[in-house]
Amino acid sequence: MAGRDLQVFLAFFVSSLLVLPKARGNSEGDALYAFRRSLSDPDNVLQSWDPSLVNPCTWFHITCNQDNQVTRVDLGNSNLSGHLVPELGKLEHLQYLELYKNNIQGQIPAELGNLKNLISLDLYNNNISGTIPSSLGNLKSLVFFNIFQMVSGALDGGGLSLFRPSSLGNLKSRLFLNGPIPRALASISSLKVVDVANNNLCGTIPTTG
Repeated sequence: MAGRDLQVFLAFFVSSLLVLPKARGNSEGDALYAFRRSLSDPDNVLQSWDPSLVNPCTWFHITCNQDNQVTRVDLGNSNLSGHLVPELGKLEHLQYLELYKNNIQGQIPAELGNLKNLISLDLYNNNISGTIPSSLGNLKSLVFFNIFQMVSGALDGGGLSLFRPSSLGNLKSRLFLNGPIPRALASISSLKVVDVANNNLCGTIPTTG
């Protein structure tokens, strides 16, 4: 009888193992590794970006909070070339995306508008082309937006008009844009610096929305 009970127990144990949920992969690590695959890295700056690790918090140039969620990507002046990827929009806790002084090309993915906690988006001195996606108007925590000497296209559906900073006293970037600065720029209260000088913009800088 005891042997039969043991068989029943083992059968139940094995069947319960079969229905256990699979461990979830690390979505932030997957997103960052997708970005790495899109880049050329002649100086091996990204050598520590190992997708087999539990999370990317031990990777160089990555900062996480106490819950092991990615809050910073610091890759400024790293001699990287390539393009941005939509997967970056999955870094939902990201506060700082620092990619200045590289040779990143192509368009800004609309998915970056999903980064609701983003404080700084620094794409200064790259070679991005195309339009600035209007989805970036969803970045309600944004304080610093630097695209100096970068975009050679137009705004997507008014793009930047979706930004509504309370103060636009520090406008200075190289976009090949024309027309007035939209008054609607004066309503994202967190936004303090929008870098947009050396353009053909006309009119006054709005201070109220």
